[in-house]
Amino acid sequence: MNHIQFESFGPQNNWICGGYHDSNSTKTISVVSPYFDQEIASVPDSNIDDLEQAVNAAKKAFPGWSRLNIRDRAEIMYQFKTILEKNMDELAHLIALDNGKTIEDAKGSIIRGKEVVEFSTSLPSVLRGDSSQVANGITCTMTHEPLGVVAGITPFNFPAMVPLWMIPLAITTGNCFILKPSEQTPLSALKMAEYLKESGLPDGVFQVLNGSQKIVEGICDHPDIKAVAFVGSSTIAKIVYSRSTKVGKRALCLGGAKNHMIIVPDADLESTAKGVLASSMGSAGQRCMAASVAVGVANVNPIIEQLVEEAKNFILGVDMGTIISRPSLDRITSYINDAEKMGAKVLIDGRVSPPPKGYENGYWLGATILDGVDPEWPCAKEEIFGPVLSIIRTDTLENAMKIENNNPYGNAAAVFTTSGEVAKTISQASKSGMVGINIGVPVPREPYSFGGWNESKYGHGDITGKSGVEFWTNLKKVTARWPESEEAWKKYF
Repeated sequence: MNHIQFESFGPQNNWICGGYHDSNSTKTISVVSPYFDQEIASVPDSNIDDLEQAVNAAKKAFPGWSRLNIRDRAEIMYQFKTILEKNMDELAHLIALDNGKTIEDAKGSIIRGKEVVEFSTSLPSVLRGDSSQVANGITCTMTHEPLGVVAGITPFNFPAMVPLWMIPLAITTGNCFILKPSEQTPLSALKMAEYLKESGLPDGVFQVLNGSQKIVEGICDHPDIKAVAFVGSSTIAKIVYSRSTKVGKRALCLGGAKNHMIIVPDADLESTAKGVLASSMGSAGQRCMAASVAVGVANVNPIIEQLVEEAKNFILGVDMGTIISRPSLDRITSYINDAEKMGAKVLIDGRVSPPPKGYENGYWLGATILDGVDPEWPCAKEEIFGPVLSIIRTDTLENAMKIENNNPYGNAAAVFTTSGEVAKTISQASKSGMVGINIGVPVPREPYSFGGWNESKYGHGDITGKSGVEFWTNLKKVTARWPESEEAWKKYF
């Protein structure tokens, strides 16, 4: 496995106005590495005074930053991209240490986030403005204008990638940004603040505010924060959206998922098994794009058997990292225990997977596959957020689609088939925002946007791509008519 070196960082501060800033709060939050079950850092449990300082710093920076030419703002993002690439190993180690990912998985998440940084460098061309003569002597010009001070609240599972979905687009369009990272995984957010400073970003344009529920509530309520983006569970996404919009704030809140993969008998044996396993077990199943339910149509036993053979070769610490915390591990294990009691057949049991040598105290759970699952069981309906795949059997494609569409979430769905007609039917009928055809993790690549439907998203639009740009900006339309003059124009020259 990739070696994860234990490291203690001690107390960390907030990042305000271009540097580390002591908190006004006396309370702290312990950051525990899931590889070692040991504290590696602590961060302040910030209070409303800390939030006020961050907002004031952003408000002070906004006039100058928003007036800066967008090409100059994009140039800073280009420098940021270069620094991310240069420090990939450093950032990946931090992500692995406080999140539990493997180094390879951590690097993959940085690369995915870096795509949004790259897209942000193209914004001078994307947002060049539209102008035309709409009537005789009358022109209309439309531009994207920044909102002001905006904020992002991000989850533990992708501590660098999800902030990178928000930060580049928000600040390149001229906003000043406050990031509230997960209190479980704050280290990469603080490191990216250092990278942005090194890139030439002016002080106050970007702040990192550590904390818990009070800071989230404060961000939702603060009258000077004009927009909030959130990624996390659907329960909290709905609360953040409701609380923010209640006071007139713009909000886009991405929630949880229960993604389904429909497998038909004509699917390619080997690539389907690999794709299903990678989707359900990648990032230890701790991602909203994990397809945690496989719906097998008719006789797909050869594919399931191949899937089990592939899963037997999964090695903890190499193919999959840890679970984020002891309570999460216990919760995920309880789903497996309950499903087994209800009658599910445990084809692969991750509860007995041995931990990697030297990391015995970590929060480990191996790949787990449950067969014969009833669509109404909790493991089939609720977001487990762990390396657990539930297999539901059905006789017809129609029933498979009913199972998929009865799910209240609408983040993603996938179909594995060699039939173009089946692929077309599923992709058209699926009530999900992202659909994969022989792709288990159908994440759109920039400039195509990321976002689900139904209870997987509260708010309008998507978080990345052109849709993300539109979220962080207002459209200004200027209509102009200049009266004709009888004065000779030459007098002005």
